[in-house]
Amino acid sequence: MKHVNRRGFLGASLLAAAAGEAEPQEKAPVAAPPGEVTRGLAQWVVESKADEIPAAVRKEATRTLLNWMGCAIGGSGQGAVTCAIEAFAPFSGPGQAAILGRSERFDVLHAALINGISSHVLDYDDTHLRTIIHPAGPVAPALLALAEYRAASGQAVAGKDLLHALILGVEVECRIGNAVYPAHYDAGWHITGTTGVFGAAAAAGKVLGLSAQQMTWALGLAAVQPVGLREMFGTMTKSFHPGRAAQNGLASALLAARNFTCSEHALEAKSGWANVLSSARDYGEITGKPGAGWQVSLNTYKPFACGIVMHPTIDGCIQLSRENLLTAEQIAGIELRVAPLVQELTGKKTPSTGLEGKFSIYHAAAVAIVERAGGEQQFSDRAVRNAATVALRQRVTATVDPKIGEDQVRIRIMLRDGRALEKVIDHAVGSLAHPMTDTDLEDKFSGLAEGILPRDQTRRVMDLCWKIGELPDAGALAQAARRDNRA
Repeated sequence: MKHVNRRGFLGASLLAAAAGEAEPQEKAPVAAPPGEVTRGLAQWVVESKADEIPAAVRKEATRTLLNWMGCAIGGSGQGAVTCAIEAFAPFSGPGQAAILGRSERFDVLHAALINGISSHVLDYDDTHLRTIIHPAGPVAPALLALAEYRAASGQAVAGKDLLHALILGVEVECRIGNAVYPAHYDAGWHITGTTGVFGAAAAAGKVLGLSAQQMTWALGLAAVQPVGLREMFGTMTKSFHPGRAAQNGLASALLAARNFTCSEHALEAKSGWANVLSSARDYGEITGKPGAGWQVSLNTYKPFACGIVMHPTIDGCIQLSRENLLTAEQIAGIELRVAPLVQELTGKKTPSTGLEGKFSIYHAAAVAIVERAGGEQQFSDRAVRNAATVALRQRVTATVDPKIGEDQVRIRIMLRDGRALEKVIDHAVGSLAHPMTDTDLEDKFSGLAEGILPRDQTRRVMDLCWKIGELPDAGALAQAARRDNRA
């Protein structure tokens, strides 16, 4: 199918990739002039039509929304969320938007912040594997808060429009992430926060109906608000990153809607975002290089509540424990051969809190053997301090092997009776090669909501997520997920 170039400089290449088609190899894209990157991206977002989105892409976006809602509800009672609510409640404006899984209502900007924190605090949310961006975390909370506000003012956001905006927001943040990963990440930036602000701005701007000029300003305003340092991994502040990105992105769109001006070359200028925040960049990743299609179609969902690079180890250790009915006392030692990034991100040998446990490959292996699971409870303060798990993790070693991929692990368990058990994981459950099914996602959602929402309310929220494209008012989804809502 030949596409007419009617999307500015993104044109046929982006449309073909978005439709899941590949351009012929002889038509390899020519790098766009750097001066047009920000404006061209803005123009494409503004001109995108919901009916151009393939059904399979809409379905994956729906799965993304369902998974994000479950994570936000599940994290709503965590200490980081309670701290943030207590800190900001005295300064929040009118109760315009729901805090998912709780009874409080905040103004839209603070609601976006809190729900973004809540959705990421368990480290159980979606992951774009190429960049390790958690796509929905900054985008969905901005959209839901805005949808509630507009409904109250008589301008309800249809579910299909919210879903379209979510798809566009994920596309924007992940394309920008593709352009600077891994150099940007290696410099120490938490890429979910630094690129997520663009996704939130684009998505909110789409709902607000910004012009191409205003959308250019929205992306520019987002560019001056990067948030997130990898130094904060294992603390409450990691979850602050997507929350603040959601709040900042929404604020950017709201300012742009009032014609708050800024540079029109924020991404690509010599002193712009990409050059300041990354030592390497490929603008072709933003401007439409043909590829595998829409970025949301490359999204994955975590079966384990921790850093994604530990998932192969957890998957393999659970399998070995179940297959051999292992107990910690039987094990003399566990040897892991892992990718360099695993040791870099998750090398905490003696975690003392659940949040630190999410970044300890030693705890991950031990708890997977002891409890044969890797969910929320396995990364709690209780699990990290469990005597059997603590003793076993002291017998875990992790050796970096540059030949091992980031989604791989080689596991060798030495038993006290002299036997050795081995397992190689090339792609963990939850990866693109072994994706979670719709049923898996519902089971995960139900487990996260247990003790927070009644079962019938949980079922209703999940049903609304699946039917988001049919809802006349997307804000109803947030209302349905309030703790004191029994409708």
